[in-house]
Amino acid sequence: MIISGGENIYPKEIETALYEIEAVAECAVFGIPDEKWGEVPAAYLALKPGAALTEAQVVEHCAARLARFKRPRLVRFVQTFPKTPIGKIQKNILKEEFWQDRGKKI
Repeated sequence: MIISGGENIYPKEIETALYEIEAVAECAVFGIPDEKWGEVPAAYLALKPGAALTEAQVVEHCAARLARFKRPRLVRFVQTFPKTPIGKIQKNILKEEFWQDRGKKI
């Protein structure tokens, strides 16, 4: 769960909206630090082979489906995700670069 400005945001809700985009093969949503809100959502997306998608298209799609505070503030496109042996995306590894000097347990 992401806590942004006192609001609870469930990454699964945002991921469900992102999976509605046909070009998205996999996605991961997690919280990154923000000076004003504490945390804000970030979305990493892996696209299907041959698919094209822009950050603006992702933002527009989310704007039509999610409340403003739930929309990803960072959208990154990746080729692959770090995964566990059973295939689960390791969000803690994705979060590491953002939280490493902030003292938050990830």
